[in-house]
Amino acid sequence: MRLLIVVCVLTVVGGVPINPTQEATSHAPVSVVPSNNTQNVITSSHATGGVAVMPGPQQYAAETLEELEGDVIVHEGDIVMSDDRNAVESIWSDAIVPYTIGNELAPYELKILSAFNMISDVTCIRFIQRTTESNYLLFTSGTGCASYVGCQGGVQLLYYSKSCSLGNLCHEIIHALGLHHEHTREDRDHYISVQEQNIIPGREKNFMVKHGNTMNLPYDLESIMHYGEYFFSVNGSPTVLSKQNEVLMGQRTHLSNLDILKLNKLYKCGNNFLNTFI
Repeated sequence: MRLLIVVCVLTVVGGVPINPTQEATSHAPVSVVPSNNTQNVITSSHATGGVAVMPGPQQYAAETLEELEGDVIVHEGDIVMSDDRNAVESIWSDAIVPYTIGNELAPYELKILSAFNMISDVTCIRFIQRTTESNYLLFTSGTGCASYVGCQGGVQLLYYSKSCSLGNLCHEIIHALGLHHEHTREDRDHYISVQEQNIIPGREKNFMVKHGNTMNLPYDLESIMHYGEYFFSVNGSPTVLSKQNEVLMGQRTHLSNLDILKLNKLYKCGNNFLNTFI
């Protein structure tokens, strides 16, 4: 597959979306909107996700985005896509992600920094407080956690709610770095069985297979980007079944080794990082 790399350059002027078909994602069966402003939210885009592993049917944390502002087209794949043909990794330049935390989220700054550390401790990716950079993440208050996928250019909102766990937040930051959900990979049917009859009507698209670049890494049931067994269940029965025994899907406690490898390969972190987790 021909691979096209798109780098989100950190400049002080001219911050524009790299991809006009911006993508957004997040998690829970409810809409996620800015908690203090809903003027620009429309219903033309949808996204999905999940919460920490629990025995039996999970109780959703606010990790689902129903709509984000603007004309957003969502293609839920493994890596951010341009249309549905060429894989495009919208990565942040030099593996540096400038960020700003909204004043309303000041009480949660340590939690956000902890989520950064979950990633920066095992990759070359660095998060820096924004000064004059035009491309940056803005953490803002919402009714749940939600994120665009990949570096979009300009001010990029990442919604946060106190109901989101540390793992939910880390999951969303990884979306912003350019990764989609693991369970939508083309090879997923070798590893999981999707129980379509148990999915909430209208949520079937959250489980659709998408074309994308897997960077030649194995399927990862333990990924922090994978759905759990009961996500978006209409009747309390499983929506996703593993074909491997005793594997818990949908964990939101840590990056798996394959999550770490994927981020390190995506951001070309070098052999020192890659060899640690091979």
